[in-house]
Amino acid sequence: MSSEPVDLVIVGAGIVGLATAHRYLADHPGNSVVVVERESGPAYHQTGRNSGVLHSGIYYTPGSMKAQLAVTGRTTMVAFCEERGIDYEVCGKVIVAINSDETERLRALGRRAAQNGLEAELINKNRLREIEPHCAGIEALHVPSTGIVSYSAVCDALSAEIKSMGGKVTYDTNLLSLNDSVEGVRVTTSSGEILAGLVVNCAGLRSDQVAEMAAASEGNRIVPFRGEYFELIPERRHLVRGLIYPVPDPSFPFLGVHLTRMIDGSVHAGPNAVLALAREGYRWRDIHASQIVEHLTNRGLWKLARKYWRTGAGEVWRSINKTAFVRALQRLVPDVRSEDLEASPAGVRAQAMDSHGGLADDFLITQSKNSLHVLNAPSPAATASLEIAGRIVQMIGDRST
Repeated sequence: MSSEPVDLVIVGAGIVGLATAHRYLADHPGNSVVVVERESGPAYHQTGRNSGVLHSGIYYTPGSMKAQLAVTGRTTMVAFCEERGIDYEVCGKVIVAINSDETERLRALGRRAAQNGLEAELINKNRLREIEPHCAGIEALHVPSTGIVSYSAVCDALSAEIKSMGGKVTYDTNLLSLNDSVEGVRVTTSSGEILAGLVVNCAGLRSDQVAEMAAASEGNRIVPFRGEYFELIPERRHLVRGLIYPVPDPSFPFLGVHLTRMIDGSVHAGPNAVLALAREGYRWRDIHASQIVEHLTNRGLWKLARKYWRTGAGEVWRSINKTAFVRALQRLVPDVRSEDLEASPAGVRAQAMDSHGGLADDFLITQSKNSLHVLNAPSPAATASLEIAGRIVQMIGDRST
């Protein structure tokens, strides 16, 4: 570990942390950056376990950071991939209304797309069949700007360029404490100490714990929600050409199970959303006693459970009953059968919740004396990561003026 003071320490080598290090070095050549990561490589958690979608920004509240940064971030990410030869595809997606109860919500999404500066065409069932021949639905929104990419490949490129610009990325290194001093922040890790001018916390599933070291969590806690996936067997991948999404359920803060063609040609189905029993709780048997205690003592979570208990129970049922999961998919693609699906690795969403049980609806960044903390960066953060990095580096610059 560096014995010399460094300008910036970034905690976390997911896509937001690496993008921030990359942007900082590009804007401040000659400055020193160290990225500290507890795992043995980059993109181990949210970044490497998501659907790989280049989101358009259609769902998000106009004027929010999610809306602004996803729309510009998709364009920036496509350019980044083109310049570096990283495979991506702008394949478009359809958001499908199955019945008349969903059509008004679908049209409201179309209006939101216009507010966010996006192209989205309302199409009838005949046009839908041309795009997705096996898809059910009476109406759909076609969003042509949505795409797919491997965010792990993006992280590999970012990591290599950080090193070429003089930055360091240290793996297998646990953060133990942050302590403000006259000189800056004394960062204590399992590999030694670093004296940093500034710390940026991009620790994802553990971002609230890092923020609490600097008294900067502002009452927000990360609640981990597991998203489970199935994958279509190769001979049934023809059932899905691109991306097929349901109309979001306004009674639940997640998008619902959908079908996504990945950049490697595989087709993933999911995710659901169930409360994880560990920060890295990718399976039901991944249980940490400290997380159970956290859930039980989180009054905000109890309020959330009372509000969404019925929908949440349905998510749990789909988690433990494959037939129920298949039925949810068959609303979109009726030809999908249980035997067409094999289990695929799950992901865990790091969702910030305030003390009143409110789920953070936008990206959330807090600050303390010598640190910035990214406390809520679930989807579409991967799509928006290069723009989030730009926002963080701007905030760093504003601190010195």
